[in-house]
Amino acid sequence: MWAASCLASCCATCACDACRSVVSGISRRSARIAYCGLFALSLIVAWILREVAAPLMEKIPWINHFHQTPNREWFETDAVLRVSLGNFLFFTILSLLMIGVKNQKDPRDSLHHGGWMMKIICWCLLVIFMFFLPNGLVSFYETTSKFGSGLFLLVQVVLLLDFVHGWNDKWVRYDEKFWYVALLVVSLVCYVATFSFSGLLFYLFTPSGHDCGLNTFFIVMTLIFVFMFTTLTLHPSVSGSILPASVISLYCMYLCYSGLASEPREYECNGLHKHSKAVSTGTLTIGLLTTVLSVVYSAVRAGSSTTLLSESSSPRAGGGKPLLPLDKAAEEEEKEKAKPVSYSYSFFHIIFSLASMYSAMLLTGWSTSVGESGNLVDVGWPSVWVRIVTGWATAALFIWSLVAPLLFPEREF
Repeated sequence: MWAASCLASCCATCACDACRSVVSGISRRSARIAYCGLFALSLIVAWILREVAAPLMEKIPWINHFHQTPNREWFETDAVLRVSLGNFLFFTILSLLMIGVKNQKDPRDSLHHGGWMMKIICWCLLVIFMFFLPNGLVSFYETTSKFGSGLFLLVQVVLLLDFVHGWNDKWVRYDEKFWYVALLVVSLVCYVATFSFSGLLFYLFTPSGHDCGLNTFFIVMTLIFVFMFTTLTLHPSVSGSILPASVISLYCMYLCYSGLASEPREYECNGLHKHSKAVSTGTLTIGLLTTVLSVVYSAVRAGSSTTLLSESSSPRAGGGKPLLPLDKAAEEEEKEKAKPVSYSYSFFHIIFSLASMYSAMLLTGWSTSVGESGNLVDVGWPSVWVRIVTGWATAALFIWSLVAPLLFPEREF
């Protein structure tokens, strides 16, 4: 007994020391990676509780206070929403605390990059506390999450447009034959993939013998957008490039596929149900991992954008120089602290807040119950329409980016 107690004590001490070592090793450069890791952890926790927490939640009186106990899917959805709400509040509080941070002299700069043991403890307490909230608050958060998820998808679209135009401008600036050929090759590959993808969609989602007019409409509308992109880009009065048009075309076709693939498995026009009536744990894991990578990439890119989010005010040269000379080391430290922040800390955390809402909607099928989809991630009619509308919004924004300079020539875009 004494030996077992000593062993347990040693294990606990080693675990604490390991946590302290990891936390202390998070530097200014790796802080954003740490936030990404914490966010990814929240998704993993939500997914695990979605699978195992239902029997326990059925016994909690302030959650299961109904005259008739809801089905298991209701508790699975509720568990995901409560974890997401805790994550949302954590990043929202950080965002509010970081409003107005302009340079590294601000004490809140240290809070953003340090204090990780305290932040992890606060995050855990917030998530645990969410399971003591009444169902009404969780239901309100679920409704709000649909709007927050829409904002996050809009941010994703804007980032994609910015990335594609930046990619094109970078290769054009090289002004060499090799890079022009590379632009042409990549564009052709994207167009070939786009039209091949469209053929696959017609094969999978418009089977013969069934009335699949809605699916046909979705695919044809996407093809119309593709032709519009190409026509506008090649028009002599539009200063466009074929590379952004081809990449956005492929992305819109992918969103069309993603929306059609999210149709309920029992829907007769969903050809995937013949091959994937049941989804294995491995497929769920891959789907969750893809979601984590997509959300984390968008949050990091949005939060660290130097063109839209960098602080405009920076210290004047010599403005912070002391009256009495300092030693060289102290002077270097002072200069380091006086540097303006490279991105908006507040907006960085807001993106993670919106991403928390978005991930909750993915794991619950964008609805109040996942019963329609069983254990599938991101399946159901709400998910279909979100994906399709996102594709249309992407097309509209890209078309606007082409025609806006013609409509408003005096403004810079």
